[in-house]
Amino acid sequence: MNPATQPDSNATDALRKQLITLLRKSEAHQSFDDAIKNLPAELRGIKPDNLPYSIWQLVDHIRIAQWDILEFSRDPNHQSPDWPEGYWTKELQPSDEAAWEQALNQIRQDRDAFIDLLNDPERDLYEPFAYGQGQNLLREALLIADHNAYHVGEIIIIRRLLNAWQS
Repeated sequence: MNPATQPDSNATDALRKQLITLLRKSEAHQSFDDAIKNLPAELRGIKPDNLPYSIWQLVDHIRIAQWDILEFSRDPNHQSPDWPEGYWTKELQPSDEAAWEQALNQIRQDRDAFIDLLNDPERDLYEPFAYGQGQNLLREALLIADHNAYHVGEIIIIRRLLNAWQS
């Protein structure tokens, strides 16, 4: 980026903090952790009528998509899964409790790894990656936040349809 058009470091630091808050907390919407909190295991694999996914499929999709965005943001050699089959499991429910917990842990760990990228003062939020099609770290942070919020909303709708949501 041209130094004359580069935002000042105070503005960039403030933006980094706002992005991290957006990824970690729930200000304008429920958080991922809130959406899955106290979800009965027997409801994870139910696909309500006229809806395309179960909660498990949405959780696993969030895991895969967020991992892909993280890896794309830090590895120029990363190969994304094929769309759409590489982003959506066909299984309605996790194979067991360990698979569920592993997916949740990966979502949290990958979110934290992305936040580490945002916190790295050597990483320019605005500079397009040397690879890709003009993406930059700011765009990828907003993509994770937007994508996850969308699917968190779907999880909550499914929970409401299953009478398993107290707001």
